Amino acid sequence: MTFRQFADVYRGYRIPRFKLIEHRNWWFTFSGILIVLSLAGILFRGFNFSIDFEGGAQLSYPLHTAVTVQDVESTLSNYSLTGEVQVVSGDSVAIRTESLTDLKDSSKLIDDLATQAGIAPEDINVQDIGPSWGAEISKKAIRGLVIVLIAIGLYIAFRFEWAMAAGAMIALVHDVTITAGVYALTGRVVTPETVIAILTILGFSLYDTVVIYDKVQENTESAALLARMGYTKVVDLSLNQTVMRSVNTSLVVLLPIASLLLFGGETLKDFAFAMFVGVAIGAYSSIFIAAPMLTIIKGREMAKRGPARPAGRAGATARTRTAAVPAVDGAGVAVASDAAATSATARQASRQGGSRPRPGQKRRPPAKRKRR
Repeated sequence: MTFRQFADVYRGYRIPRFKLIEHRNWWFTFSGILIVLSLAGILFRGFNFSIDFEGGAQLSYPLHTAVTVQDVESTLSNYSLTGEVQVVSGDSVAIRTESLTDLKDSSKLIDDLATQAGIAPEDINVQDIGPSWGAEISKKAIRGLVIVLIAIGLYIAFRFEWAMAAGAMIALVHDVTITAGVYALTGRVVTPETVIAILTILGFSLYDTVVIYDKVQENTESAALLARMGYTKVVDLSLNQTVMRSVNTSLVVLLPIASLLLFGGETLKDFAFAMFVGVAIGAYSSIFIAAPMLTIIKGREMAKRGPARPAGRAGATARTRTAAVPAVDGAGVAVASDAAATSATARQASRQGGSRPRPGQKRRPPAKRKRR
């Protein structure tokens, strides 16, 4: 492909001829590797949940004296507390420990930390969430995710068909699994903003999938195109007609997310990281997972139906119609309409006793009667 042709394809002036469905095993293998790595990260490393999910206390305050991590941990141990202590840039402290709700001397702990840092107790920012609240937040997050997936499946089935709904659901589960695996492998903190980002990702992935499925439905409504190419090749054509739109839409969304990831604050970076990974995986799955899975599901559905078996005198007509049904794998379609029409004409001529002349044969003049 020359640069001019690539530019025409990218700008939508030319429809590419990528063999996306033909190489679906490549995409499935790549996705399988990502899913295995993601599941390994989830099972063996686990998630680094924030205190919003697990409960606990998070303290942050400025540092005006030379205090080390060991000094802060020693102060916490005086109150039988353990946790994660970070001294950020030498001028601030971040502590994550158990909830202070049941601690009787919590105010004295705050005073000791403030004296150690050379600040007033009011300068320490304390965020304390009980374990029951964190468990409730986790349940609501999982419940919301399940409800969204069910609603998406029902919408796709109502708008298109159940096979497309199944393909879209597989793609969405693929996106959520890989995004969660990336969080587990990188050890980033899972916050409520992460859940919001994942729900946003599902909506974006669904949008891209609906665009592709809508084009597939439009092309498969053409009986001539379906009979000439077969279902699989029609899906491949639909993908080629919409692939650059999906790529350009994803790039437009990823660029501002990348700016937030690079230049945003800590809270925005957590949200932007989930969005960046999810949008990239969602754009990939809409093209390389949802559409190929549709061809597999549709192929099995058509294989279960099987060819119709005609009976009686309508056998020839039914066989002709059956021959026009497209093969799911894009094989050539045997069309016998011309042969059937020629055969029917010959049979009709034979029944009439050869009364009609053959093409190119001159009609003989009637014989003259002899006078007696």
